[in-house]
Amino acid sequence: MKSAAFFDLDRTLLVGASAAVYSEAMREAGLVSPAFRGERALFELFNRIGETLPSMALARQAASLAKGRSQADVRRVAEAVAPKLLALVPPYARQAIEMHRSSGRLLVMATTTPTDLVEPLAKALGFDDVVATRYGVRDDGTYDGSIDGRFVWSIGKLESVREWARANDVDLGSSYAYSDSVFDAPLLAAVGHPTAVNPDPRLVIVASARRWPVLHFDVPVGVAKIPVINMELQRLLLQLARPEFLPFANFDIDGSDLIPADGPAIICGNHRSYFDVIAIAVTVARTGRPVRFLGKKEVFDAPVVGQLATALGGIRVDRGTGSDEPLRSAAEALSAGELVAIMPEGTIPRGPAFFEPVLRGRWGAATLAMRAKVPVVPVGLWGTELVWPRSSRLPNLLNITNPPTVRVRVGEPLTLRGKTADSNTKRIMKSIVDLLPAEARTRRTPNEDELRRSYPPGYSGDPTSETTRRPGGD
Repeated sequence: MKSAAFFDLDRTLLVGASAAVYSEAMREAGLVSPAFRGERALFELFNRIGETLPSMALARQAASLAKGRSQADVRRVAEAVAPKLLALVPPYARQAIEMHRSSGRLLVMATTTPTDLVEPLAKALGFDDVVATRYGVRDDGTYDGSIDGRFVWSIGKLESVREWARANDVDLGSSYAYSDSVFDAPLLAAVGHPTAVNPDPRLVIVASARRWPVLHFDVPVGVAKIPVINMELQRLLLQLARPEFLPFANFDIDGSDLIPADGPAIICGNHRSYFDVIAIAVTVARTGRPVRFLGKKEVFDAPVVGQLATALGGIRVDRGTGSDEPLRSAAEALSAGELVAIMPEGTIPRGPAFFEPVLRGRWGAATLAMRAKVPVVPVGLWGTELVWPRSSRLPNLLNITNPPTVRVRVGEPLTLRGKTADSNTKRIMKSIVDLLPAEARTRRTPNEDELRRSYPPGYSGDPTSETTRRPGGD
């Protein structure tokens, strides 16, 4: 038997509800009366909390309100609206669709919204079929005010999907279903692979109890969103990533306007301190965009910190495995139009290597940029080690009377034209060096205290090997 992937429409495949878009288009076409008082508020309430019994009662009554309208006119409006709705399909929903398509599963839109409205969108997305509410139609091509068959909602949606599965020789046990609504819990429970997408507050509880995966199609897997207000956690924290909230560092930032306002890009900075991530976050926060950091597995394995890193959209890197999974995850984020941040040096240099004026990087950033065909934005960091030296387990949060200066310079985005990852990596690192102050480009002998601060607590390695252990294909 075959398997299928069933996708709900509103708040699942789409960011928000389709009703507002359909309503405006129908009004412009003269098929419905002017908006009633409170209509916008109802749409906003739906976007916030999802389906409710009163809202679905209104949806059921829509069939009688459509009585006398031309089915052909409604279909024409739906065709015209499809491109607008396509713009509301979030990037990771498209990736999920492509994943199922490449796996040979049938793609089915399962929604309460009438078939005549959703078929053009389903076709534009490459879906194989639609399971949706059908309105009765007279011989003259106008709606008769009835529902033809089931109202495709809750148990009615489950029974309609079961009927479709029997007719199409599809095994629900090996199939997938995605929905935001607790009223779709019967359908989710009936398939072998249920997923709660942007779940309403009640479905959050059900999904947790049944251990169903929870996704948000507008952010990477694992990224947390705050219920009800439906805001990504990082976007909320970005509002706090401001210099005035970090009085123990004096930020000197220039060039943040060079970070693309939209579209994919890779931010590459030099690595001097654990505080580098915060310095880049404060810089990127000026654009209002979230950024996905690639970080070592040790960060993600740490209690609390690891879960927070994942919730904020971090991408785990385990160089010891030789896996290119981090690059695939980063490539998915870039294909979704996101910013990805990488420290090409891989780790903070130690000992004499920390004071080397020539920066050497691993090839991951260049390889990713070449594969994804996206620009690289170089960032030069200086002074972060004064806030949080490598020798300290925590930053110095008490130095607010004379805080050290953290200098951040953003360079022009680079389009990599070299043929090899090595040559492109060297170009990236040179661009970063060019953004550093003159003292960074002068070779000097560090004193004992400077060397001590460059080593992590308990370091027992060979300092002479630090300048040669770095770059390569990992």
